[in-house]
Amino acid sequence: MKIPFTGSLLGGLQEGKSIVVVGKILPTAGRFHVDLQCGSQSNADIALHFNPRYEGLATVVLNTFQNCSWGSEERKSDSFLLSDQPFILQILVTKEAYKITVNGKHFADYIHRIPFTSVNTISVDKLMDLDFIAFQDPVVVPYKAVLNGGLQPGKDIVIYGRPNPDSKMVVFNLRHRYGIAFHYKSLFEENVVVRNTFENGKWGAEERCGAVPFKRDQLFQVTISCNKEQFTVLVNGQQAHTYKHRFAKLEDIDVFEFFGDIQLFFVKT
Repeated sequence: MKIPFTGSLLGGLQEGKSIVVVGKILPTAGRFHVDLQCGSQSNADIALHFNPRYEGLATVVLNTFQNCSWGSEERKSDSFLLSDQPFILQILVTKEAYKITVNGKHFADYIHRIPFTSVNTISVDKLMDLDFIAFQDPVVVPYKAVLNGGLQPGKDIVIYGRPNPDSKMVVFNLRHRYGIAFHYKSLFEENVVVRNTFENGKWGAEERCGAVPFKRDQLFQVTISCNKEQFTVLVNGQQAHTYKHRFAKLEDIDVFEFFGDIQLFFVKT
């Protein structure tokens, strides 16, 4: 997505929903900001100004712009946002405040100064790579999603999450009506990933080579890429495993599920 970015929040903000911003801060970034605005015009009121700054000690400034003037700043110097690193910013809308988390860890509560019902626009600017922005209900584990039209070559599924500090396993399945086309189970204690297919009421031969590509308590991005011959699993942009198709009717694979000891932030199917 191109920066600067300004987009509408269709339907406006609603209590209990989250705004998710996924990107990477460029090494040359002095600062950037994410604004929740009351309109898209240049002088619009800004209900929440989230402004990390990297000039000297990393600091995040939180503020509100109303009636053409800034309010009093709230500053936090313990920024979790690292230069040249991917991040997930989540802003949960509650009745009293915006609850802000970074990479799954609580960062700040920002008490509303403007009613959140007046917010209808999000704006992102300055030196960062922006992957995507979503407005969603909180993602819960276990997670299940229907893949409309099934899979086809060129289709990717993207997952952002963070294994718990004491995580034992993380599992995802690509299912069809009669079984599981691709079962991918990371076992932290054994440091192994099990891949398999469940068909005709029984499991096939396991594939167990390769270490767990996730680290406990650290953010990950997983891309499951489907092509004609195989699934390819990439973790944080690096190929981790491949799995040749045992179930060839890709269009019949219509359910994706994810479970285990994990915080799940966003799934793009």
